[in-house]
Amino acid sequence: MESAEIRRRWLSFFEERGHTVVPSASLIADDPTLLLVPAGMVPFKPYFLGEVKPPFPRAASVQKCVRTPDIEEVGKTTRHGTFFQMCGNFSFGDYFKEGAIKLAWELLTSSVEHGGYGLDPEKLWITVYEQDEEAERIWRDVVGVPAERIQRLGMGPNYWSMGVPGPCGPCSEINYDRGPEFGVEGGPAVNDERYVEIWNLVFMQYERGEGSGKEDFPILGELPAKNIDTGLGLERLAMILQGVQNMYETDTLKVVIDKATELTGVDYGKAHDSDVSLRVVADHMRTSVMLIGDGVTPGNEGRGYVLRRIMRRAVRNMRLLGATGPVVQDLVDVVIDTMGEQYPELVTDRKRIETVALAEEAAFLKALKGGTNILDTAVTETKAAGGKVLAGDKAFLLHDTWGFPIDLTLEMAAEQGLSVDEDGFRRLMKEQRDRAKADAKAKKTGHADMTAYREIADSNGATQFTGYTNTEGESTVVGLLVNGVSSPAATEGDEVEVVLDRSPFYAEGGGQLADQGRIKLHSGAVIEIRDVQQPVPGVSVHKGSVQVGEVTVGSTAYATIDVRRRRAIARAHSATHLTHQALRDALGPTAAQAGSENSPGRFRFDFGSPNAVPGAVLTDVEQKINEVLARDLDVHAEVMPIDEAKRQGAIAEFGEKYGEQVRVVTIGDFSKELCGGTHVHNTAQLGLVKLLGESSIGSGVRRIEALVGVDAYNFLAREHTVVAQLQELVKGRSEELPEKIAAMLGKLKDAEKEIEKFRAEKVLQAAAGLAENAQDIRGVALVVGRVPDGTGADDLRKLVLDVRGRIPGDRPAVVALFTTANGKPLTVIATNEAARERGLKAGELVRTAAKTLGGGGGGKPDVAQGGGQNPEAVPEAIAAVERLVVETA
Repeated sequence: MESAEIRRRWLSFFEERGHTVVPSASLIADDPTLLLVPAGMVPFKPYFLGEVKPPFPRAASVQKCVRTPDIEEVGKTTRHGTFFQMCGNFSFGDYFKEGAIKLAWELLTSSVEHGGYGLDPEKLWITVYEQDEEAERIWRDVVGVPAERIQRLGMGPNYWSMGVPGPCGPCSEINYDRGPEFGVEGGPAVNDERYVEIWNLVFMQYERGEGSGKEDFPILGELPAKNIDTGLGLERLAMILQGVQNMYETDTLKVVIDKATELTGVDYGKAHDSDVSLRVVADHMRTSVMLIGDGVTPGNEGRGYVLRRIMRRAVRNMRLLGATGPVVQDLVDVVIDTMGEQYPELVTDRKRIETVALAEEAAFLKALKGGTNILDTAVTETKAAGGKVLAGDKAFLLHDTWGFPIDLTLEMAAEQGLSVDEDGFRRLMKEQRDRAKADAKAKKTGHADMTAYREIADSNGATQFTGYTNTEGESTVVGLLVNGVSSPAATEGDEVEVVLDRSPFYAEGGGQLADQGRIKLHSGAVIEIRDVQQPVPGVSVHKGSVQVGEVTVGSTAYATIDVRRRRAIARAHSATHLTHQALRDALGPTAAQAGSENSPGRFRFDFGSPNAVPGAVLTDVEQKINEVLARDLDVHAEVMPIDEAKRQGAIAEFGEKYGEQVRVVTIGDFSKELCGGTHVHNTAQLGLVKLLGESSIGSGVRRIEALVGVDAYNFLAREHTVVAQLQELVKGRSEELPEKIAAMLGKLKDAEKEIEKFRAEKVLQAAAGLAENAQDIRGVALVVGRVPDGTGADDLRKLVLDVRGRIPGDRPAVVALFTTANGKPLTVIATNEAARERGLKAGELVRTAAKTLGGGGGGKPDVAQGGGQNPEAVPEAIAAVERLVVETA
């Protein structure tokens, strides 16, 4: 049974039994504590935590998941992988243990002809939590599983919680006996390789308190409503139903291995090392395609780094297998062809996915050259200092600047006899990730305890947003936090977070900045609002300070936004939509939105593109946008089912989470997008849009920055003033400026060349005198000294080589000259072959000099260059070189 059919049967089975089929959420987690969705229940987390009321009593899904904690183990074993699909069925206060157990048994053991998976009941073993007598009784007495195939296990394997205070409960796992060829008998308690887990049923019936680990926490009591969360690993079931040894031999991964074999000529199953590489390629390329499909782009932080790391591991392993040219195109295509039946959007977005993947492959192959040079220098410096361990900050630099995965650094360092300070590297990586996570979470919550927001949501529900039609209005204060803690009142000077039952304030989201304004209470108190966020879905938290009076929960309030700011942001947001559509018209659908920020009078728009947008194309895009403004198009918004929005061709932003009902913003016949933001009523209200330019912000991602309305006019007015001043200076018309300025710059460049030529000749004139005055150190001709400050590195190098060439080749010679350029000391040292035979090598001499100068350097044995930070140390560095020559000669 193919994987696509396993997925279809799962959803069909539960839909027929009253479950709402929920499409897989994006892999981009809508949670600041997660980079990517690691489990099937994550999209349902707000329901289980009580943050949001579930819109259905039963649900079923097949969720895309990515886990990367054990990425280094991928390929080394056949059990580790990064991408997987988790089939889940969920009950929110509806059926409980008996219902979940009976549904699981029916689906697994029903015949294929009747819509089941047709597993032999005699091969299924059950584990239950050691104290869960109810589950054991249901399996034994209701379902009929023999007692000898039911095993009790402890909290570690058979108890579930989220790791924080909240819902928890016992688990029951269904395991499949793969037969004696996989080890000894005795059930999953004895051999989990033979008795492989395929389905985990979680019975959420208790509430846990604070604690650490999987077992060290108190059970506070039973939940008022008991829930069900189950998960069946699609790949594991596919392994069993397809009769293969492991998940890498299942239909969706084996085809990728076959393609990698075709590209490299290396067969799977012939050797351990090559098998590891083939498995890495198969797993990582599938994960890469799924991540790019959901809008992730390669980068050096967060989920972008996860994608970059796994893509580069895949490319590197292809090179280890013998591939010499680009390979990603073929591998991406086979993944899309295989997974496209389950996720048709991969086929639709094929061109965009290919564009991002190919750009990352090209960037890595280029970085591989440059990074290798950096690594070689670091290895040389480490060995010269007598070290055996490459510093963690060097490994981090290679990752952060050149995109080297740590395992690549480990392998290349090991080839040169060094280990790597992995702890130091991972500490720096953790600090970087923690900063990113903390920034995202702090922006949403202001460092307040999430429990406070949830309690407000539970008591009062979501904040009603009135800002689409109103800029002010009456409301009631339903929640108040002072310094992140719930409080009944706040007084003048307090920093507060206020929750209203209804509000015209737009909370930051969808790239649009939050509204600012004032909240006035009937008591006379005034709160100045600086920011609005939604730390809990649907609850708008107004952040600001009390200017006058006392604020109390339950007070009647009148909220007023800064209308001028709102209108400026609305103009920017509408201009963003126009820019998006104009770019897609010019570049194609690969120019998909990858992020945006709409602020008063200006916006930035990120989009996918492997290359810079030519200036002429950008000019055409800007012209098209302004032509649309002149067409006086109406802008309107409509709420509709998401399927209808897709049918109408509305564009959705990658990574955004949408519900069944969506808001569609339409601009005439030009643009149609899913959007929850505020907009103008007519394109004429924008006035003018000026694109300031575009730049790269990461591999395959470009950014346009632009001005709108009065801000755009002010910019052009300033530009006009500058042009007028230039006209006056060069005595020409505006259209003559480029030619006249180019001519002036050409003359200036010619003059600089003449000056440089004169300076070089003057420097080289000293070569003969320096060679004639060489010291004799035990038969070695030593020329060491300082040349005039300001001598450039190229001129210094030419002078050193010229002096060396004037000394007879059969006489050992060392030339070491120093200078100061731009306030920093610089040295170039050269030796001839006779000197090198005496053990005098330029690289070693430079390292000695550079260390004295407070810097570093390196090069080849015949010529090397170095520098430092302390120009006052040049005499000391000269002396250090002389001492080393005396000692070595």
